[in-house]
Amino acid sequence: MLNKFMGLLALSLAFTSFNASAVTPKEPLWPSLKIEHFGDAEIREDATDFLVLETPKRAEDAAIVPITIKSLVPQTADKYIKNLHIIIDNNPEPYSANFTLSPKLGLIDISTRMRVDQYTFVRAIAEMNDGSLHMVSNFVKASGGCSAPAGKDAAAALARLGKMQIRMRSPVIGEAVQAQVIVSHPNYNGLQFDQASRQYIQAHYVKKMTISYNDEPLIHLDAGISVSEDPSLRFTFMPTETGSLKAEVLDSKAQEFSSEKEI
Repeated sequence: MLNKFMGLLALSLAFTSFNASAVTPKEPLWPSLKIEHFGDAEIREDATDFLVLETPKRAEDAAIVPITIKSLVPQTADKYIKNLHIIIDNNPEPYSANFTLSPKLGLIDISTRMRVDQYTFVRAIAEMNDGSLHMVSNFVKASGGCSAPAGKDAAAALARLGKMQIRMRSPVIGEAVQAQVIVSHPNYNGLQFDQASRQYIQAHYVKKMTISYNDEPLIHLDAGISVSEDPSLRFTFMPTETGSLKAEVLDSKAQEFSSEKEI
């Protein structure tokens, strides 16, 4: 009887410990993540005079967490953000995205959607053309987003695979305009479980997205498994002449998709 009681007590404490860590997690991974991805380089933390990171404090849906990064300093030929690194500390693959940016974008205003696996810090790290690093971070309460089932069934996702939209307000030459690229893609990350087959769904996700204007790259995204189903990228740019905005996508099975919009 005593052994049974002790077993139940141990199980109860285990669940209590799990729930407590979900509500108030520690931050043990960032020091090692920093070394892994940036070595001994100095990172200026709390760079809120330079970057703004917008995330929900508590996500409505952990599989579709909106993230927006804005710069407070304009891109110029002499001084610009070369790369934006997105790290989600407690995700299965913390290094979540790398945006390579053109100085011609002007002010950076980029939004996307991420999966968040458990309560965690989300970090945006701006790497300047001079090599300096500036970071802002927010704590996001969300859990289960990386293993959450896809919103569409497999047949529907396959039927629409690779269909793309470029949405944009009426552009005016010489004025900043907001555009959005959406790719229909299940973005399976290898962690979703198929109840019918009783097996994990094979990973199949968008790895790269390149957005260019008149064949000049504006944004190149290297993405990991944290990007949500139906990847979306919203950004601001300024067309200085008539031309074509083009989005090109490569996924983890080497499938390529593209879409263009004339301006």
